[in-house]
Amino acid sequence: MVTLEELVPCDHLLRRIDAVVDFAFIRDEVRHLYCDDNGRPALDPVVLFKALFIGYLFGIRSERQLVRELQVNVAYRWFLGLRLTDKVPDASTFSQNRRRRFRDSDIAQRLFDRIVEQAMERGLVGGRILYTDSTHIKANANRHHYTVEDVEVTPQAYLAELEEAITADREAHGKKPLPPRKEAAETARKKISKTDPDSGYMVREGKPKGFFYLDHRTVDAKHTIITDVHVTPASVHDSVPYLERLDRQSERFGFEVEAVGLDAGYFTAAICQGLDKRELYGVIGYRRPNKPKGMMAKRLFVYDETADVYRCPEGQALRYATTNRQGYRHYQSDPAWCRRCPRLAECTRNDKQQKTVTRHVWDAAKERVNRHRLEPKGQQVYERRKETVERSFADAKQLHGYRYARMRGLAGMREQALLSAAAQNLKKMALAA
Repeated sequence: MVTLEELVPCDHLLRRIDAVVDFAFIRDEVRHLYCDDNGRPALDPVVLFKALFIGYLFGIRSERQLVRELQVNVAYRWFLGLRLTDKVPDASTFSQNRRRRFRDSDIAQRLFDRIVEQAMERGLVGGRILYTDSTHIKANANRHHYTVEDVEVTPQAYLAELEEAITADREAHGKKPLPPRKEAAETARKKISKTDPDSGYMVREGKPKGFFYLDHRTVDAKHTIITDVHVTPASVHDSVPYLERLDRQSERFGFEVEAVGLDAGYFTAAICQGLDKRELYGVIGYRRPNKPKGMMAKRLFVYDETADVYRCPEGQALRYATTNRQGYRHYQSDPAWCRRCPRLAECTRNDKQQKTVTRHVWDAAKERVNRHRLEPKGQQVYERRKETVERSFADAKQLHGYRYARMRGLAGMREQALLSAAAQNLKKMALAA
């Protein structure tokens, strides 16, 4: 007589996951969403979510296909605790639980966090060096079906801190404070999908155009366990949610972060200032600055911090003029000098024949972070970025069906991102055992 236990190979991935992960925590996390004395008995939530993990582990892209696989695959049945004669859940069970029971809940985030905690208990997470990047996920929406609307722009989280820095900088230079910002909400014209309004229209160099989501993912350096996942429309810049998500990991998991590795998209004054404020060793990739063809690069103008002036390649001092609302100081040349300069044509095209160089009030932090990239320690940290977060995204898309959004709406995409990342963590934990 052959039993189900004998049919599943000893080295099967699901056996290895079952040996290292205790899924009983799922019942505790969802208990408040179930009623004990009303209606028909519900499907065991452990079975429900373990079935979803199977779909993400093996790249099964729909729940209907998942049900068909559960019917015939003995390893899947063994993992769920089902006998060969037991009926598998219907596909509608997954969708109805999502729509009725788990709607507007953070259950996917809570399950993801608990799996990270189990990885920490097994010593697979260091919490010292973190790598963050984002990848685009194609929304289930036609890029030609959209409306153009005025959308309210959410103010940046660091805006109050920047206002204080601008005011202090203007006072230090003998300038009056700028008038308060207008209270009216700022708006921007954006393309809104008729099919999936939560998605964002992406226009990036070297990327496809259309409606996408962005998965902002953080990976720990020790065993490449994913420690944070955050989903936004593709129209949100990579750097916008970064510092908030970094702080969340320190608060939620107690990480004592020492260094972070980021790609060039995160090289902004606000990010560098935030890393500096948190005393973190930030290493950010280099992006070649855009400049008009035939014109001088900004790096040829050297900043003299003692005199607070820029010096051009011909020796002229560009002196401070003002600090604008965006936090940029303006340093301007003397037009009388520039008119006699033999390099005027490649220096500026200004009608007044006056060169202006800008410097952000937080540029000192950017320069410190940029120096890390050239140091041996910084090069060692940055070198592992392709082995950690970039590899994590590549595996997700190649092996776990993560190129396309399974559902419409930000909530559905967030569930997919978190459960897919949790499945990758389960696999890492099993293989590391």
